[in-house]
Amino acid sequence: MKAVGVPAVTPSMAAPLPTTSGVAVVVPALNCETTIVEVVTQARHVLPNIFVIDDGSSDATARLAADAGAEVLSHAQTRGKGAALLTGLDELARRGYERMLTMDGDGQHLADQIPVLLAASDRAPEALIIGTRIMEGVPTTAARLFGNRFANRWVEIACGRELPDTQSGFRVYPVRRTLGLEPRSRRFAFETEVLIRAVRAGMEIESVPTRVYYPPADVRVSHFRPVVDTVRIIFVVLGLIFRIW
Repeated sequence: MKAVGVPAVTPSMAAPLPTTSGVAVVVPALNCETTIVEVVTQARHVLPNIFVIDDGSSDATARLAADAGAEVLSHAQTRGKGAALLTGLDELARRGYERMLTMDGDGQHLADQIPVLLAASDRAPEALIIGTRIMEGVPTTAARLFGNRFANRWVEIACGRELPDTQSGFRVYPVRRTLGLEPRSRRFAFETEVLIRAVRAGMEIESVPTRVYYPPADVRVSHFRPVVDTVRIIFVVLGLIFRIW
């Protein structure tokens, strides 16, 4: 197993913490054994309650996450990122958490940026907070950039407002209000659908710039398929635009 470095955070590196009570981190993960230990370890420097939703991994993701201190909820088979996020929302609602902070399992979201999201969430606890990725100097592919921009444009059409990074998985969700939106998507389109339904329901959306880290392309874990998944997102958006979803 080839370990991938995730930039470390220690309590001294992070800004003074905003309110952390009633908040838990949820990490949807599929075959992330090379990154999950550091994702969990670094997040625990900032927030104590970490849930990893193992979406049917065939590797050691679940065991390593548990060894690192996360509570692991496992799907018997792969159901999709949206399904994993819904599992997290349901579990947090059951336990009385008010907010769910989400991070991807591939290490791109940095733990020292968690206070940035929490500070924005403290100002508007019932808002959906999106960590807009600062991409200057971050290596990525042309296909991925095109997919993100194309999806952003369709979401803008559906929402009637501009949102700078509709595909970011670094977010804070108000748990019960998000469940009340009754999202139907179970794969990557979930995060897009929630945005559109949230805007239509009058939920405040706030975007805050956050730094990201992308591991080298040869070791980065990503299950997002720029063409197929972007097309799926667009079909969900069209369904919402024409009120057939």
